[in-house]
Amino acid sequence: MGVLDGKTALVAGGTSGIGARIAERFVGEGARVVIASPFADEGEALAAKLGPGARFWRADVAEESQVKALVEATLDEFGRLDCMVNNAGIAGRFGGIATLDMAQYERTLAIVLRGVVLGTKHAAAAMLRQGSGSIVNTGSVAGSRAGYGPYDYSAAKAAVIHFTRCVAMELGEKGVRANSISPGGIVTPIFAKALNLPAEQVGQTFAPLERALARWHPIPRAGKPDDIADAALFLASDASSFVNGHDLVVDGGLVAGRSWAMQRAATAELMAALRPEAAP
Repeated sequence: MGVLDGKTALVAGGTSGIGARIAERFVGEGARVVIASPFADEGEALAAKLGPGARFWRADVAEESQVKALVEATLDEFGRLDCMVNNAGIAGRFGGIATLDMAQYERTLAIVLRGVVLGTKHAAAAMLRQGSGSIVNTGSVAGSRAGYGPYDYSAAKAAVIHFTRCVAMELGEKGVRANSISPGGIVTPIFAKALNLPAEQVGQTFAPLERALARWHPIPRAGKPDDIADAALFLASDASSFVNGHDLVVDGGLVAGRSWAMQRAATAELMAALRPEAAP
């Protein structure tokens, strides 16, 4: 038996990276899953791969009419909605504040923040009628610590984390939980897109990206989509029935502080500066 047997989940932003792995895990644990994305070819292919327990629905999460229709289609197909995963996102663009592209800023907030708000709004309406449900929103370590993402992306993720806490206070009283997951450095195409690399180079960046991200974390490896899918599975399941308003940070210890190796290197540099005669 799977831990999500009998449950229905909707995964927005479910056609690649973290979202696709969440959809796969949920189906594997017995859930019926609706995958939502603007990318029809990828979505149809993934739903076909996952079998009869999966469906694909094309939707732009920044458009309220499409999000409303998405939730209604899920209810029409499966009769209920037990878990909403608001994972759709774009990377934003790195650059200084003086050259911030406001059109890009608005688009990032529309998908990363507005999409979460709309998904939460319409999923909550269905779940409140049931008296149960779990909403899982994707945050980021960039939303709680400065220096880990572009301005637009970081601001939007900070808002997602706090929005989730706020809405959890209302919904928890009525049997519906809301939590967020904040990934650390996870190997997905979003990093290459944030650096504005050509599409044909995105897949080629994974090996060097994995090596680079391994140096970020106190647990010395890059994060994997499986790490986030495991967290989402927990929050979707009855095992987390007393978890509400929480930001589950899955980052190998990144936001806890500097790794021991980095601390020792910094200490050695400081000692060398203070006692140059002792430097090698």
